[in-house]
Formats: sequence, C-alpha cells, structure tokens
Amino acid sequence: MRRVSPAIADCELTYLGRSPIDPTRADRQHRELGRQLEAAGLAVITLPADPTLPDSTFVEDTAIVLDELAIITNPGAPGRRPETTTIAAVLGHFRSLRRLEDPGTLDGGDIVRICRTLYVGIGTRTNRSGLQQLASIVEPIGYEIVPISVSGALHLKTAATWLGNETWLVNPDWIDPAPLDQFRLLTVPADEPWAANTLALNDTFLLPAGFPQTCELLTASGYGVTTIEIDELRKAEAGPTCLSIIFEA
Repeated sequence: MRRVSPAIADCELTYLGRSPIDPTRADRQHRELGRQLEAAGLAVITLPADPTLPDSTFVEDTAIVLDELAIITNPGAPGRRPETTTIAAVLGHFRSLRRLEDPGTLDGGDIVRICRTLYVGIGTRTNRSGLQQLASIVEPIGYEIVPISVSGALHLKTAATWLGNETWLVNPDWIDPAPLDQFRLLTVPADEPWAANTLALNDTFLLPAGFPQTCELLTASGYGVTTIEIDELRKAEAGPTCLSIIFEA
C-alpha cells in the first residue's frame, strides 16, 4: 500500500466530475483498509505518501504480480508513470521484473486473474498494444489472455470482480459480458452502478459502504460481506481493490 498523497484532489478523473477531496479523511479511510488487511492475516508494506504524485495511493495500477514474476505496467495516464519507480524497487525484492513500454499502455486495475487466466479490460487506460506485450510475457509461462471491452468505467475491476465459485459480480452496462458467458453473473442493481468493485479477503468481501442492495445480493448468494467507508477515496474513482497489491511473498 502507499499512503494518500496530500495532492489527491488533483487526481486523474475520467468518468466522475471533480469535487473537493479531504486528504486527511481519505488517509483515515486508507489506514482503516490497511487494518482490515492486517486483520485478515496479511503483512502490509506501507510506503510513504508522495506529494508530487496525486494518484500514487492507487498502487494496483502500477504492477501485476504473478507467482513467477512481476510486470511493471505502463499506466494509461502519462502523469501516473513515475509512480512505477518506487513500486518496482519494492517488488524487486520479491520477484524478477518485466516492464511494459510505449506504445503499449496497461493499468493493473484492468487485470482479473483466475488461476492461469488473465482477463484484461481494454478501455481508456489499457490498449491493444499493452495487451499484446502482456501476452508475450505471460503466455510462454502458461497463462491465457482473455480481452474484455470496457466502456463507461475506468477499469475492468470497476465493473467486474471475481467472487470465486464460478461467479462474477458485474455491471454489464460498463463491460461486454460475452467473454464471461460460461460463468454465473451477479448483476449489481441499476442504481448502484459503482458497487461491482469488491475485494476478497479470505471468506469475506470488502464492499464500499452505501450499496445496501448489492450487500443484500451478495449475502443472499452465500458470500460474507464487510462494508468499508471509502467515500472520500471514491471521489477519485477509487474502489477497494485499487489501494493495494496483494500477493504471496
């Protein structure tokens, strides 16, 4: 994880209008998420905030960590590319590193991994060249790439997250669900379009507070749910997954 930048109010925005963000409150919510991760048994490495990089708390976008290696991304927003330097320095202690380069762009928030398959969102932040570069790295070591068109949302994980048990939680208005037709799809209610981003921690899913219908949907489907307050961070188009990179050391 990486602490919230005091400049977070200057973050990149694509689908939300800009509104005031309280960095102190955002940092409080970020710290609480860190406590949730620790309570689930994870060892949390927390990097200091960088006042020159407004989006740097959204570490998920900077890297993809697989069992065999870590891939340092080339974020689709050019102003975010300096974020990868610090993340690469940390991940280099755990994995060998590969890097994506121009003209390819790819954000980690566009990657959903299920065993040896990587579902890759193609949208405003990840392009076909980035997907092709990723494929050239991971296919030789036994991974399959499945592209999914994303529109109306920043990342694939904004609109679709894997719940296990052959099930996804999705907002089908923001992705092309056809590549997922072999799975069971739980659809978020139309008036809770931002609820599809959840974070799995052991047998519980962290769901942003304020989505009671989606909470009921998950609970009725047999999933454990813990709600977390991240409304200040959500003003920066954040969800619970983008604030950490989780991997086996």
